[in-house]
Amino acid sequence: MREHVDPTLEKRARDMRRAMTAPESRLWWHLRRRLPLERTHFRRQVVIGAAIVDFACVTTRIVVEVDGAQHGDDRARAYDAARAAALAARGWRVLRFWNFQVMSDMDSVIETIAAVVERRA
Repeated sequence: MREHVDPTLEKRARDMRRAMTAPESRLWWHLRRRLPLERTHFRRQVVIGAAIVDFACVTTRIVVEVDGAQHGDDRARAYDAARAAALAARGWRVLRFWNFQVMSDMDSVIETIAAVVERRA
C-alpha cells in the first residue's frame, strides 16, 4: 500500500522534474540508458516521506542525490546527514555525487551506482 503523500510535495516534485539541473538531466539520461542491470528502474524527483529525492530505484531502495555547491557548508551537510538518516531508517541507501563528478566522470558515477544496485538486488 502506498503511503500518503503530501499534495504540496507532490506538486513540488512535479515542478522539479520539469526544471532539472544540467547534472540531473545528464545523470537521468545515463540511468535510463547506460545502467544495464535488472531491477534498475529509477524514477526522478520522488517523494519519500517528507523528502523529495533526485532519483530513486524503488525495487532496490536506492536514492541517488546530485549536489551542487549549496550542499558544501556545515549547515547543509548537517541537514543532508539528517535527511539521509531519516531515509536510512525507512530502508533506503543514499548515494551522493557532486555536480562536477556527474559532469566530468560519469563512468565512475554509473559504476558506483551499478555496484550498489548489484549488492542490493
